[in-house]
Amino acid sequence: MTVPQPLVQTTTVGAWTVHALQAGGQALDGGAMFGVVPKPLWERRIPADARNRIPLGMRCLLVEHDIGLVLIDNGAGNKENEKFIDIYGIENEGAEGRTLLEDGLRSLGFRPEDVVLMIDTHLHFDHAGGNTYRDATGRIVPTFPKARYIVQRGEYEWASRTNERTAASYFPHNFEPVREAGLLDLVDGDREVAPGIRVVRTPGHTPHHQSVLLESRGEAAFYLGDLVPTAAHLPLPWIMGYDVEPLVTLETKRKYLERAAAEQWLVVFEHDASTAWGYVVHDGKAYGLGPGVKGQGPRGG
Repeated sequence: MTVPQPLVQTTTVGAWTVHALQAGGQALDGGAMFGVVPKPLWERRIPADARNRIPLGMRCLLVEHDIGLVLIDNGAGNKENEKFIDIYGIENEGAEGRTLLEDGLRSLGFRPEDVVLMIDTHLHFDHAGGNTYRDATGRIVPTFPKARYIVQRGEYEWASRTNERTAASYFPHNFEPVREAGLLDLVDGDREVAPGIRVVRTPGHTPHHQSVLLESRGEAAFYLGDLVPTAAHLPLPWIMGYDVEPLVTLETKRKYLERAAAEQWLVVFEHDASTAWGYVVHDGKAYGLGPGVKGQGPRGG
């Protein structure tokens, strides 16, 4: 497996410049990624390797907003051991000991210290591992020291009380140092967290998963998180085996894909290795991607 390219893709949403930053590559079991969908069907869309793993990205979204930089999700971070990295096929090492996410920020002229708002869709290790990092002394500290971190209260509580099914996905070192530093803001339900940026509860993958809706000057983008991890997951019943409430996922997808198609949202795929974003259409049978609705499509995507 190799890290999906390009590492940075850029477009606009109304008044804002937004960047899709590839925080690294990942390889997960294709059967787990597609749940009850038979392998002969899903493998037509994303072929598996000899270990039955499919290539995935860890795509974050950076918004150049009036309040400063807003980052949505942050990849796997730098804290896990070699065995863990091999199991999950994580490739996210950047230059000089940095992560690829930090390299992406630097390529745009930014640093982690420039982020003022950090939104976590949920606290699984491949989405929130970059909340914190292990510094040169071995301490684990917040990666974005000047940011407020936004998490659903229910998600934080769910992550803090794991069971045999969820413990493999939640690691306290990805979020407790943020709380201890006084940077964690817990929200309840849908809420505007900056002008034009709204977190929206999209349960199913986890009971308190949230997606992020950006609206500016009549344009909108929707960061899906793990509601629809890749473009191959757009058909309603194509749901991950990792989802703890798959039938809830089904109804959440139905609700928000209908809106995305009707209101012409640009949807952003976090885990798709090749497709960063696109516009949702329904062909009478299933949802898929169609042509863009702007005068020009997203650049680099």
